[in-house]
Amino acid sequence: MAGSKSALVLCMDVGFSTSNSAPGEAPPFELAKKIVQKFVQRQVFAETKDEVALVLFGTDSTQNPLHQDDQYQHITIYRHLMVAGFELLEEIEKQVIPESQHADWLDALVVCMDLLQTETDGKKFDRLNIVFLTDLNSPASADNVDAIIENLKKAGITLQFFLPFPVKDHDKEGGGGVDEDSPGTGKGLSREQKNSLDIMKHIMLNLDEDEGLEEVYTFRNAIEQLSMFKRIERRPMAWPCQLTIGSSLSIRIVGYKAVTEEKLKKIWFTVDAQTNQKDDVKRETVYCLDDDNETEVQKDDTIQGFRYGSDIVPFSKVDQDQMKYKHDGKCFAVLGFAKQSMVRHHQFMGNQVLKIFAGRDDEHAGVALSAVIRALDELKMVAIVRYAYDRRCNPQIGAAFPYIKQDYQCLMYFQMPFAEDLRQFTFPSLENNKKFTPSDTQLSAVDSLIDSMMLVEEDENGEKKDLFKPHHIPNPAFQRHFQCLHHRGVSPGTPLPPIEPWLKAALELPEVISERCQVPLEEMKKKFPLTEVEKKKKLKTSAQIFGKDADELDAKKVKGDEEEEEEYNLADIAEGSVTSVGSVDPARDFCTLIKKKSLPFGEVCQQLTHRIEQLLSNKNTQYYMKSISCIQAFREQSVKLGNADLYNSYLQSLKRSIPNRGLEVFWDLLVQDALTLISKDEVEGSTVSKSEANQFLVAEEKKEETAAPPAEDAGDVDDLLDMM
Repeated sequence: MAGSKSALVLCMDVGFSTSNSAPGEAPPFELAKKIVQKFVQRQVFAETKDEVALVLFGTDSTQNPLHQDDQYQHITIYRHLMVAGFELLEEIEKQVIPESQHADWLDALVVCMDLLQTETDGKKFDRLNIVFLTDLNSPASADNVDAIIENLKKAGITLQFFLPFPVKDHDKEGGGGVDEDSPGTGKGLSREQKNSLDIMKHIMLNLDEDEGLEEVYTFRNAIEQLSMFKRIERRPMAWPCQLTIGSSLSIRIVGYKAVTEEKLKKIWFTVDAQTNQKDDVKRETVYCLDDDNETEVQKDDTIQGFRYGSDIVPFSKVDQDQMKYKHDGKCFAVLGFAKQSMVRHHQFMGNQVLKIFAGRDDEHAGVALSAVIRALDELKMVAIVRYAYDRRCNPQIGAAFPYIKQDYQCLMYFQMPFAEDLRQFTFPSLENNKKFTPSDTQLSAVDSLIDSMMLVEEDENGEKKDLFKPHHIPNPAFQRHFQCLHHRGVSPGTPLPPIEPWLKAALELPEVISERCQVPLEEMKKKFPLTEVEKKKKLKTSAQIFGKDADELDAKKVKGDEEEEEEYNLADIAEGSVTSVGSVDPARDFCTLIKKKSLPFGEVCQQLTHRIEQLLSNKNTQYYMKSISCIQAFREQSVKLGNADLYNSYLQSLKRSIPNRGLEVFWDLLVQDALTLISKDEVEGSTVSKSEANQFLVAEEKKEETAAPPAEDAGDVDDLLDMM
């Protein structure tokens, strides 16, 4: 339960026997250590307030307050009760090692009980628990077992055991029943293990006669269960409000989030790479004008701007406050009712679902809300409501469904879309096209495949059983993040580990389904055969067919190139006379105007660059590609006419404006097409060397920006256009 607090002692056996194992099996010490690590990981990443202590027994030294003379030897309180953190994980990883002594595990249990009672005195805990991890292969004196059981009951301490071998559940009367064929038993149990197993079962069954042995786990099962990081517990936050129907009916309600998107809590800091200290790095933000002197301006002299088309409209904080929608605050007002069939599930939106209950200890509200819920359920209707969390939030339109369970009843609120949120798409019908109409055998094959892949089946009692339970599967992104974060915390400088096998298995097709669908899949392959479509051969020219002279063809080709500037194809004539660089196909218009020579080269270039600037004001890949076509045409015609200055000047000014205008994506596309400056090797009059042209597209180191990007400043571009 969220808000509860536990005190837990992990008691781990590190004695001599835990280092030994049968061939092919991991030593009990390694398995126990892995369980302790995974448990502490869960506590750290779940952000709980539970306090954890660690006690080791079988240690070479002795450190506990009960040690006196020869009593309670080789038992060490490694860590006292406190909230678990990364430092404990590091200590367990590097400092907890197998040692060479034996200790009475019942003495270790008494030390843990004393630790819990001493360090929880005066504090409030909902649960006191001791977790024992041992192979039970050490002598134990049963003289004071009954007194230990009595003190455990009196203090309300629960006990759990983790062993390298399983205990038979049916053997509750003693005798040390274990599964001899299970991993961890090796050649069988030793005399000490059998004796300790009897004592352990006696304790557990006296603490809980019916379910005592259910608190005894194996190492391997525990590792599988603890591999999943614990979910972060959230305290339910009540949202009190008034449900209003019209102007005369008001019901006191309270809402709780039933479903909401869980966000991974990421707190990233910029730290010094050597010291890993946040305070060693100071960050300072300076605002400068995009001019030659980079004139510094104060933050108070800046203002936010909103892009409206290709212009920037200044918008102050006062304007933003006045623009906000004003309403009376939190609201849950019924606007009307509709049939449930009219509210489609695919139109649910938002990132949460609310459960609406009547106000606590309000009998009148309970009766009124119950009447509304039952009426909606009987009539198969929903309430269309106006919902606002508080006065700072914009209102929403949503649907409140009746939800009646055996223990409670409530309204379930789902957010619905506004007109702008809907996407209307029209697709051609498949039914009216004979080419896409499946045969009866094909439909039957698909039906068989669907039946074989059903994730719900009936068991022997006729009850439906889920084979795949998404609500039990943790978010794989969270699990992977925690796994890597833990590894980096305790093992800096080493490669990150691969994804956990259990997580990969949880996301894959259930094995039962995989086996069941093999035959239907083979049938699908037969009924829906795939054939390779051969590419059509390119049409041959008459010269290739009749074998005309190559020299004659080359001569005609050269002649055609010479006449290209003078001749125009029928498409150009059909489109009409081009008089300026338009917005539909600016690159083609630019080339046409250059060929016609109806305008000076500089003026045509000016028209083209204006079009490029307009296109770049819309941050969209489609407009970026159109701009690149324009720049490519600009470069080709500049090289052809031997005039590199205008192109080079524009491209240089464009590069300078990239960071301020947020056009990094566009620049990456430009780099991919290798559209660099025109060098001397291409045009004699160019002032750019070949090496400078090659270096031009190399990305400069990006400066870190913490504030919003300043308004676009195309001053350099405008100066260039004036020069043209």
